[in-house]
Amino acid sequence: MSHYAVEIDLDHRNTSHVQVLDLAESAPAAGSGKNVLDVGCWTGEVGRILTERGCTVTGIELDREAASLAEKVLEKVIVADLDATPLTEIVEPGSFDVVIFADVLEHLTDPRAALEQARDLLTPGGRVVISIPNVTHGSVRLALLQGRWQTTDTGLLDHTHIKFYSREGLLALFAEAGYAVEELRGTTADPLNVEVAVDPGPLPEVAVEWVRQQPDALVYQFQLSARPLADGELPPAAPELVQAAPADEVRVRDVHTTRFEEATRSRLATRDHILGIQASANSAQARVGTLSKQLREAREVNRRRRERIERLRGKVAGLEADLTYATRHPVRNFCRRVIRRLRRAAQG
Repeated sequence: MSHYAVEIDLDHRNTSHVQVLDLAESAPAAGSGKNVLDVGCWTGEVGRILTERGCTVTGIELDREAASLAEKVLEKVIVADLDATPLTEIVEPGSFDVVIFADVLEHLTDPRAALEQARDLLTPGGRVVISIPNVTHGSVRLALLQGRWQTTDTGLLDHTHIKFYSREGLLALFAEAGYAVEELRGTTADPLNVEVAVDPGPLPEVAVEWVRQQPDALVYQFQLSARPLADGELPPAAPELVQAAPADEVRVRDVHTTRFEEATRSRLATRDHILGIQASANSAQARVGTLSKQLREAREVNRRRRERIERLRGKVAGLEADLTYATRHPVRNFCRRVIRRLRRAAQG
């Protein structure tokens, strides 16, 4: 039993328990006097804090030993198996302002059915609050790159997990179960700073840092608050995810970061070099286009000049022929001139 034991540090907001407590307390029903059902309450730590803050907390727990400890701090604890008995047969419908599933849904064979049953347990304006591991956390991605899927006693790959969810899958689960997700949060952790077995050494030098930069790769667990959809209401757009701790607070700066930055600088330098070559090539191509146009124009000028030269050569040849003829027949030419003069005189 002890491997699930946890002490909640309220000053450490980057934990699922603190986020769940915050979401439960921010549900619409007034903070003091809320009736809360903690499904899978374990030893009752979450419920104990809510009780201290004025809530009345009922717990449901599968493990009898854990339930016996929870009984000491909660209003009531029921030992039950959600895979065998519907929630509506365990507790009274319509009697809770908040139903909490803190790290529970992933252990159930039919989490959708549990969520659908939880709708009937809520008072008007009630909320379901959950936390659940993110199977797309960077540590799992890196482990899969190495062909690893090594389960552990606790954590993302807890050997008792039956279901695994990404952000998209989690939001789809709630939409299918008839909920509108109102708040979505995420606790964060570096991929190389959690329990999942990863050996980054053999990975390509930039793989670790590339994975760190992918969407949700730093999100270790999701937390959300949801309300039942009204009759005929369609699920609204999902809210933006709010991280409990920003990336720069949890990301480890290591040799993988350095290698990635060096590789990035190298790629940028190569890109700039290629862009420079492309710019030179474009300039040269433009110059070639200009020269080609000038060449076409020069060829056209030369063609016209050749045509003119040919015409002039024809005229010169004609003149040369006339000159040759005149040189060879001077008497005939003289007689012709005399005749033309006589005719003009006669006409005058």
